[in-house]
Amino acid sequence: MTIACTVGIVGNPNCGKTTLFNALTGSRQQVGNWPGVTVEKKTGNYVFHGQKIRVVDLPGTYSLESDDDSISLDEKIARDYVASREANLIINIVDAANIERNLYLTSQLIEMRVPMIVVLNMMDAAKRRGIKIDLNRFSQMLGCPVVAVIASRGSGIKELCEAISVAVAAPPIPTLEISYHPAMENAATRLVAELTDAKLPACDKRWLALRLLENDTLARQWAGPVLETLAAQYRSEIEITTHDEIDILAADARYGIVNQWVQYCVCRQGETSRSTTDKIDSIVLNRFLGIPVFLLVMYAMFMFTINIGSAFVDFFDQAIGALLVDGASAWLTGLHWPDWLIVLLSNGVGGGIQVVATFVPIVGFLFIFLSALEDSGYMARAAFVMDRFMCFIGLPGKSFVPMIVGFGCNVPAIIATRTLDNRRDRILTNLMNPFMSCGARLPVYALFAAAFFPVGG
Repeated sequence: MTIACTVGIVGNPNCGKTTLFNALTGSRQQVGNWPGVTVEKKTGNYVFHGQKIRVVDLPGTYSLESDDDSISLDEKIARDYVASREANLIINIVDAANIERNLYLTSQLIEMRVPMIVVLNMMDAAKRRGIKIDLNRFSQMLGCPVVAVIASRGSGIKELCEAISVAVAAPPIPTLEISYHPAMENAATRLVAELTDAKLPACDKRWLALRLLENDTLARQWAGPVLETLAAQYRSEIEITTHDEIDILAADARYGIVNQWVQYCVCRQGETSRSTTDKIDSIVLNRFLGIPVFLLVMYAMFMFTINIGSAFVDFFDQAIGALLVDGASAWLTGLHWPDWLIVLLSNGVGGGIQVVATFVPIVGFLFIFLSALEDSGYMARAAFVMDRFMCFIGLPGKSFVPMIVGFGCNVPAIIATRTLDNRRDRILTNLMNPFMSCGARLPVYALFAAAFFPVGG
């Protein structure tokens, strides 16, 4: 069966993209990497009304930022995929419980004039917070379909599939046009006239003109040096006229339209009590309590790891010793192998594995604790708390998360740096990570200490 439509799922991190992807595709998924990078790529298929739909789960991104040096690999991949028009339809998934924050990305997608459906996820959480959204009015304002779902429960998935099926026949391209500062609008109009005669990829000319004014890397590549120079001239004129940076002017316009959407389409019914998350945040993000709480959590992590992991050390030591040292020695002796080879294999290789194996439970429990902290959302808050401290060594607070993961193993710690915002931060964090003492190094330290300091060690 041929693929009728390719759908890309775009949204902020932790808005339910992967949950929606799993709800649509079930077990019909393939996992690989995006070309040229180690960022995971998930694709899957489903069949609805005789149509085979291909779904691509894009990395989470808060915006389609302009400068490649200031965005993470995940954000760059999401931006480039949407701009490439490889997908016939974009599903913009929005966390309905935090709708204002999520709609900034929606405003950028609308400007690209890509066929799209807006999916409001976590409607149950929004209802608990007293948030009511007028879907019909919201759809009219955006100029594209809006579907409400609860992806974790499978609610609304059939309606979404129906909307996708309709979109295959009639792609819903948003008609809304965001109004910018008059100086930006004038410059964009002049650039559009120049872009009309240029040989460019299939894209909306007004969007490309605005992105050129914002100094977007991808737009500069598409437009070429002549139009890039012209855009730089217009950008300078705008900033002189408005006494403001063009990025700020663009953000003001987008947040302005987001506020309009929320004002006309979102109703908050009465004062709702603070959520449990807000109450916890008031403690873990407190300027006075944040760092003591963080130190307490780190202390608890290592106490948990060492005390519980140590209970399994003797089991691993005796099991591996009986199997690979004593067992291997007895087996090789029965085969009448030379004594030197028996000692080499059983005491050398087997003994080495025995020493390393004793640290498996400690490393394992460390990863369990780190995973629990990551899933709970505390690691992101720890990065915020440690941001001021990390600034002293020239890194953002987000660098702290990969470095903490480095206590367990440096390999996933280095992989975790892909989420950092710019190339410089990724390189510096990668260079510093090997200095974090991972679990596998501790037995090596113990062996060297016993060998070189037999009395004091």
